[in-house]
Amino acid sequence: MSFRKDFVWGAATAAYQIEGAAYEDGRGESVWDVHCHDTRKNPEGKQNILDGETGDVSCDFYHHYEEDIQRMKNMGLKAFRFSISWSRVLPDGTGRVNEKGLQFYSDLVDALLEAEIEPWVTLFHWDFPQQLQIRGGWQNPESPEWFAEYTKVIVDRLSDRVSHWMTLNEPQCHLIIGHVQGSCAPKLRLTEPEYLLAIHNHLKAHGRAVQVIRKYAKKKPEIGVAFCFGSSVPVSDQPEDVKAARIATLREDTKDLWAVSWWLDPVILGHYPEKGMEAYGENCPEELRNPEDLKLISEPLDFLGINVYQSGRVVSDGQGGYREAKNPCGAPVTAMKWQVTPESLYYVPKFLQEKYKLPIVITENGLSCPDWVFLDGKVHDPMRIDFMHRYLSCLKKAAEEGTDIRGYFAWSAIDNMEWNNGYTERFGLIYVDYTTQKRILKDSAYWYREVIESNGENL
Repeated sequence: MSFRKDFVWGAATAAYQIEGAAYEDGRGESVWDVHCHDTRKNPEGKQNILDGETGDVSCDFYHHYEEDIQRMKNMGLKAFRFSISWSRVLPDGTGRVNEKGLQFYSDLVDALLEAEIEPWVTLFHWDFPQQLQIRGGWQNPESPEWFAEYTKVIVDRLSDRVSHWMTLNEPQCHLIIGHVQGSCAPKLRLTEPEYLLAIHNHLKAHGRAVQVIRKYAKKKPEIGVAFCFGSSVPVSDQPEDVKAARIATLREDTKDLWAVSWWLDPVILGHYPEKGMEAYGENCPEELRNPEDLKLISEPLDFLGINVYQSGRVVSDGQGGYREAKNPCGAPVTAMKWQVTPESLYYVPKFLQEKYKLPIVITENGLSCPDWVFLDGKVHDPMRIDFMHRYLSCLKKAAEEGTDIRGYFAWSAIDNMEWNNGYTERFGLIYVDYTTQKRILKDSAYWYREVIESNGENL
């Protein structure tokens, strides 16, 4: 066997990127609402969102979810990973519950189950409530309890039907881009001690959410977290180059917060990378060594979700280490100029499972293409098909060689707002005309259906 008989084939989305209805039915503002409507220039001297767009309407999934789910069913999806808008459920972040917002997600779960699509819930995908940001956001030591309160509300309503949970999505991107670089919401540029403490609180919030789910879930839960980080693949399959890629991916002696170790070591092993903390010196807060905090952060998980799009290439330096390798001239890139490195889905799950010993779920993988509707009324995207074929073939090879891979979620189910890039990047398997809200299944959606039907054996 290559993929398991119970392998999960799905697609993923995020609330702010697809839902729209930003100011309907009692939803409160998130930091992304504020970011999109902020007319000030960002640190690079540009407007926050390309072309001045917002997520106010986006794909209007809030009003079109039932028909979109039918399209997902036609695509053959077995699972749909979606995130919940915290401020749609708790407009102020804590306290008063917005019943209309909560009912939307309950109805969404019911519609998915009716279509025989398993709901995979992500509790947080960057859209932090603005009212909590005003109170200090993740820098506030109360933030883990805010998240625990929110989690309890969701678990109480949905866990009689939902069994798959992810606490956070890409905390690296949210914290680094939004709190260190200041390019995305909430557009902060914190000092080293400030952002390390914000990361620590964010990971404590993850741990509290795990505790809440375990304690209150009505169905036995499967809990994970979805990470995105810097990774490396070897330029060849020679043992010395593979070793170099493993060292580069799992490096610990770095202040670089894109390193795997800064996130998976505390969440799974119960400690931050010691050499990394030493690199920060006196700017490393003492809280990062607090045994009780670290025990909370490392609450046991059932699987590790990883979002994998591209990796850097490295070669052995001949001395037991690695050096970065230059990409070949004219190497393939996506519409976003991301490198095409299919071998990422072979090596990265392998490296991570060797160290962290958890089953792997690919929680995001895909590419942006310059899609449009052809004269025949269809959306032909052969490059996406080729991309997915190459990446999934590498994932299949990893599974055949014993890496415990439980599922794959394409990013994304539907075209959406690509954050600061607005609506210029199309990642979806379903095409959206943002003016008319008309949807069209792309060729890749039909191709993916055949992959799902064969459980990947046709790759």
